[in-house]
Amino acid sequence: MNAYDEYMRGIVTPMREELTTAGFTELTTAEEVDDTLKDLEGSAIIVINSVCGCAAGLARPAVREAIEEVKPDHLFTVFAGQDKEATETFRSYFPEIPPSSPSIAIWNEGKVVYFIPREQIENFQKDQIKDHLVDVLTKVVAQ
Repeated sequence: MNAYDEYMRGIVTPMREELTTAGFTELTTAEEVDDTLKDLEGSAIIVINSVCGCAAGLARPAVREAIEEVKPDHLFTVFAGQDKEATETFRSYFPEIPPSSPSIAIWNEGKVVYFIPREQIENFQKDQIKDHLVDVLTKVVAQ
């Protein structure tokens, strides 16, 4: 591992742990994404994590709080810019949606049914994002 990779690992480890300690499973390779999504039943929230400030101050905290109120069947995350193949593979499941990170995908019965891009994260308050997620998850999980 080179010095850059060591440096980045030190920076992103706490960012990863914010979600994994809340119960999210990291998908770090293209194979993990495909193996997970190909036969996934039920609902899921999939966070495309990022090192940016809106991920740290808004997306991750809002997601953690939202799943305390309404928890889908599965919790997953991919890390944009770090686990590039995993992120690209996940994005290939919804090619009509432009790449965006951080972002939050709501998955149900084999497809993305709702997507919150960066533009709906960075200019909002954490509680607005959480309430938005709770509203969407309530509808999806109740199906």
